[in-house]
Amino acid sequence: MERLLERCAGLDLHKDIIAACVRVPGDNGERSIYQHEFGTTTQELLGLRDWLGSYGVTVVGMEATGVYWKAPFYILEESFECWLLNARHMHNVPGRKTDVADAAWICQLVEHGLVRPSFVPPKPIRELRNLTRYRKAQIEERSREAQQLDKILQDAGIKLSSVATDIMGKSGLPCLMPW
Repeated sequence: MERLLERCAGLDLHKDIIAACVRVPGDNGERSIYQHEFGTTTQELLGLRDWLGSYGVTVVGMEATGVYWKAPFYILEESFECWLLNARHMHNVPGRKTDVADAAWICQLVEHGLVRPSFVPPKPIRELRNLTRYRKAQIEERSREAQQLDKILQDAGIKLSSVATDIMGKSGLPCLMPW
């Protein structure tokens, strides 16, 4: 099979451990394979980045697993071309399944161009999305609290929402806090 990438890596990501596999050109045209496991703390991720850089890796493929891909992706994207791979496209071979074997399989698929990376927006867009989602969550939380307050007032026999259009606005708050 044709090799599209000379120096690549595959990462199998988990909550506490990252299994890494690197495939680089070796002696006599053979491929050299190096494997290592790393933790998921920032210090360990920086060690992973340095380890990948020591082999001259250009492309890093990682399987998208929940939110576990984010920290490694964000640290590695500045130094390497990172491919976030859909788990459904990986088609693991049957047999004994280990994290190291998964990392080697991911690396081999990336090396031969048999997988396509998923779209990950650029950093400024991701930051804007996070801020927008946080703002939306805060607005929803404020609405839930207002509804809860109205329910408590209704249970206490205070029918404030019958006379005030917005119990948290100018017409409602003076009734609740007359001081």
